[in-house]
Amino acid sequence: MAIEITVPSPGESISEVTISVWLKKEGDYVSMDEPIAEFESDKATFEVNATEAGLIEKTMGSEGDTIPVGSVIATIDTSAKAPAGAAKKEAPKSEEKPKEDAKPAAKAEKPVAEKTADTSNTANDELENISPLAKQLLSEYNLSAKQVTGTGANGRITKVDILEAAAANGSGKSTSKYDNPSTSRESTRSAMSNLRKTVSKRLVAAKNETAMLTTFNEVNMKPIMDLRTKYKADFAEKHGVNLGFMSFFTRACCIALQDWPAVNAYIDGEEIIYNSYCDISIAVSGPKGLVVPVIRNAETLSLSEIESEVKRLAIKARDNKLTIQEMTGGTFTISNGGVFGSMLSTPIINPPQSGILGMHNIVERAVVESGEVVVRPIMYLALSYDHRIIDGRESVSFLVRVKQLLENPEMMIDGKTPTENLLKL
Repeated sequence: MAIEITVPSPGESISEVTISVWLKKEGDYVSMDEPIAEFESDKATFEVNATEAGLIEKTMGSEGDTIPVGSVIATIDTSAKAPAGAAKKEAPKSEEKPKEDAKPAAKAEKPVAEKTADTSNTANDELENISPLAKQLLSEYNLSAKQVTGTGANGRITKVDILEAAAANGSGKSTSKYDNPSTSRESTRSAMSNLRKTVSKRLVAAKNETAMLTTFNEVNMKPIMDLRTKYKADFAEKHGVNLGFMSFFTRACCIALQDWPAVNAYIDGEEIIYNSYCDISIAVSGPKGLVVPVIRNAETLSLSEIESEVKRLAIKARDNKLTIQEMTGGTFTISNGGVFGSMLSTPIINPPQSGILGMHNIVERAVVESGEVVVRPIMYLALSYDHRIIDGRESVSFLVRVKQLLENPEMMIDGKTPTENLLKL
């Protein structure tokens, strides 16, 4: 009996997906719930599994093809019997015992033969974990599989992985027209991924459909840096995560959002929706582009809980394992361009949200304190906001409140409790 495998809907607004990697091919036998292919939507990467065990009779589409949700992507013959592959793999065990009349010379050569076989098997395993298109690109860019980190299912190397590795290594395509790749004026054309297309549309919409404005301030990071230096070892030992800047900024923003709720609201038609909770979106640069996972109810979390959630979401973003639910529903966004060395920027609002805070590089600057010029580690902050809902008073006051909390971490509790309680040490 033949059954059809279709592409399930990964989300309400998603109508098409792209075939990222075929994990199985025609003629392969699959077990029930075994992944057949990996797909990429405009928000996340997901796998399609076999609903029943059987032999794959036919696959539809090639890697890189965009197909509608609900399309048939494979047919499986459920009446086919599983191949006796396990028995074949066990066969060499019966040959491990040498024959009684074996010659000494043959025994001496046996380890050499086994070593050769192991090397061959390792090479074959590496090639089997690479998509066909990626194999071709490896050759074109003069790269080996060991130079590339696979981001597909089970570490499978894909086309995107090859292109990123080539860019990182400065590798150019091999060509007979040019002896020196540096003199090549070759241009390449590549289709935009669904994720990149969606990000492009949303960014343009944010610029065209909102009255976006940006206000700036600066914050003295010395109090937080001193606090981290003093307590980071105890914090890591007790909570199992490092004490980073993101937890302080998230905590400060949650307090400021509750003080100025318009920054945590959004426009729905002719109404304004105010949120009593703070779902903080954290902009993360993933292998396939910018993703924005959400920390739910961040206002209720401790610094260690925020750090644990940031770490969990960052790992899933790196491995392309974020779900649709983990990237929707945020009420305010924090973007850290400082990790790339940015001194100052004007971040773009993440619709339908009305505000986004941009963090930047920490640089030692000369500032005046109590009439004296001193050197302090300063970070510029930028708040982009929708002027249709947030006035200058709210935006500036929000940013000043964030600055005040960051420069006085003890105020993130009640201003009187010892700092150790903030870190729950």
